Amino acid sequence: MLGLKRGLLTVSRMTSSVRYEHKLPPLPYKSNALEPVISCEIMELHHQKHHNAYVTNLNAAEAKLKEAAQKGDINAVIALQPALKFNGGGHINHSIFWQNLSPNGGDPEGPLLDAICKDFGSLDNLKNKMMAISNGVQGSGWGWLGFNKETKRLQLAACANQDPLEATTGLVPLLGIDVWEHAYYLQYKNVRADYTKKIFEIINWADVNERYCKAKN
Repeated sequence: MLGLKRGLLTVSRMTSSVRYEHKLPPLPYKSNALEPVISCEIMELHHQKHHNAYVTNLNAAEAKLKEAAQKGDINAVIALQPALKFNGGGHINHSIFWQNLSPNGGDPEGPLLDAICKDFGSLDNLKNKMMAISNGVQGSGWGWLGFNKETKRLQLAACANQDPLEATTGLVPLLGIDVWEHAYYLQYKNVRADYTKKIFEIINWADVNERYCKAKN
């Protein structure tokens, strides 16, 4: 019991110094900039409705966490964990996703391309494997290219729902493909494979390379 009280006191001290004001990040391009791969309608709904809901609900959950910790209510703290994971993960994942995309497209270069060739054999092999792991997600989730800090290699992984990659697997997220239906259904219907193939036309490889270099160093 003493351990629980000490834990709650720690949480209370941490939350008392935190301002729960997560903000919806602006898109780094216009809503219609990714057409025809992703329509303006999808981008507006995805960003302004779905991502915004994660931010709103995360702020609400953190406010409740602060209140519960200050009251010493361990049951309420535990009960809030799913909401914090889901909405916090949604905010983290989408904040990366918008930056991972670009109307300019292109191909990877420099250290990232070297790592892709080393760990996957070629860019085409990476794309095919990432499409397969993304298409294989049952229900909603994400396909990820991450960096394994222990092996110093690139690694693919799938996460269910809005589980954040690093917090759940230890991999540093470099490139994510959102395979929730709201990310593609209005345009691609139930053919997820068409969406995961086309999205490689608008990948911001400069952003992925920057994330890779930071993770490696």
